Amino acid sequence: MKVTLTPDDLIKYEEHICELFSQKKIKAPIHLDNDNEEQLINVFENYVDENDWILGSWRTHAKTLLKGVPQTELTNAILEGKSISLCFPKYKTISSAIVGGILPIAVGIAMGIKMRGDKNKVVCFMGETTSETGIAHECIKYVTQQDLPLLFVIEDNGK
Repeated sequence: MKVTLTPDDLIKYEEHICELFSQKKIKAPIHLDNDNEEQLINVFENYVDENDWILGSWRTHAKTLLKGVPQTELTNAILEGKSISLCFPKYKTISSAIVGGILPIAVGIAMGIKMRGDKNKVVCFMGETTSETGIAHECIKYVTQQDLPLLFVIEDNGK
């Protein structure tokens, strides 16, 4: 996928969201995505196609921007309190605030893609702690056994 945003663009966006939160304009929890901008851009450039689905947990601001959701649309959703559960089906991006909750959803979408014979895939991001849960192991095992079009990306935030 052609990426037009730079690591600096992603950092500035998160700083903007942090400022809005500091000004009490966001009345719900936010989880900022930082220190992995270059890696995210690399994943999008090398593994994501425009028609692919992007799924993730509660840290999806940068991924949502990279998938093509306009900044104003994303910011409005965050201002509405949806920072940790951003869903933009029009852009094929979904997130969940439930630890591991997005994984079976990703599997279901991948099953649908395979059943229809589509050429796109699902790219599902999860944290390193989530990757150690039972639901992650079950989903990875099922995807492998069924040869589903799903790529899992494990993000390590160093915590």
